[in-house]
Amino acid sequence: MTTVISAPSNPRTVDELLHQLGDIPASRVRIRPSPGHATVQDVIDVHEKERRLCELVDGTLVEKPMGYRESMIAGALIAFIRAFVIPRNLGIVTGESGMMKLFAGLVRIPDVAFASWDRLPGGKVPSEPAPLLAPDLAVEILSPSNTPQEMTRKHREYFDAGVRLVWIIDLDDRTASVYTAADQTPVIVGESQSLDGGDVLPGFVLPLGDLFAELDRQARN
Repeated sequence: MTTVISAPSNPRTVDELLHQLGDIPASRVRIRPSPGHATVQDVIDVHEKERRLCELVDGTLVEKPMGYRESMIAGALIAFIRAFVIPRNLGIVTGESGMMKLFAGLVRIPDVAFASWDRLPGGKVPSEPAPLLAPDLAVEILSPSNTPQEMTRKHREYFDAGVRLVWIIDLDDRTASVYTAADQTPVIVGESQSLDGGDVLPGFVLPLGDLFAELDRQARN
């Protein structure tokens, strides 16, 4: 597994810090602990005490944005993937609270992830709240405050950690960007097309229209 990641720079200003984190809004950056000094335990403590999710990036707590629609689609996607994974006992599927330590000092929380049993120590579900783990598949569902720079950094970190497949789902465009390598130009899958599991989940096929149909559901008259 490749474990190379560039060392963070030492920002001198708030603007430089925000740029380093992916040009994200300042409202997502927590100042306690002070940027550059947060730890994995701080991520865990914030979740336990405040029920808020933060990623740990360059020693800084970055709040994870997740709206109602994004959460709904994440739940639907989990259901589709679990329906394939569980009968075959391929591994575990996690959702938007599944904290993962990709490297020392870097915690990411994919909206959906699949990890095969051979990635899990002893072939068991980890007991740690933020295990050292790179899933086989990581899925990010775009929220309004996610920036292209942030998502580029995220998918590169996933591949640096050993993730094999990344999907970035855009609810507004109703597309999915599929990455199989960090420097690859993504394959854009449209609503009339299907996502497939590739080498990660051979045989898994999901028509994107079935997933995005969740956005159009309404009460019957």
